[in-house]
Amino acid sequence: MNKIQRYIFLSLLTAGALILSIIEGMIPLPYIAPGAKLGLSNIVTMSIIIVFGFKDALLVVIIRCILLMLVATNPITFIYSIVSGIMSTIVMSFGYKYFKKFSLIGISVLGAMTHNASQVTVAAILFESANLYYYLPVLSFVSIFTGCFVGYTSIFVTENLNKTLLKLKREV
Repeated sequence: MNKIQRYIFLSLLTAGALILSIIEGMIPLPYIAPGAKLGLSNIVTMSIIIVFGFKDALLVVIIRCILLMLVATNPITFIYSIVSGIMSTIVMSFGYKYFKKFSLIGISVLGAMTHNASQVTVAAILFESANLYYYLPVLSFVSIFTGCFVGYTSIFVTENLNKTLLKLKREV
């Protein structure tokens, strides 16, 4: 795959992550844990970590967060999104590279927990209240389920993405 094809592919994946983020914002979830989301864009992030690597995944996360702020949210939401997106990408990349005994599902759960812990930390800083950390166990429990969903889906996406990239290599 040449450089231009790589950038085109990453641009398409960025657009896909952005669309998933927007769709996720429209999905009404039962209020088991206010603020909890499925993390659909993390499917794309996890897949990019596996197929393209950490730097490309981080770039896509940053661009997605900026575009999401411009299209659908506001600067305060951007702060939550960018911090938690970067932190979860770092943890998932580290887990994928160094924790070989972890499955992609386990790595995804770690990423989901990191995402929630980062958001609670940002909220605690913005509201100057450490009491918000009491909400973290509830979000961590929800992270198990959302992380499993993202992990299973990422396995499917990664397998198909690798097949597509192999076809591209053969055609060039």
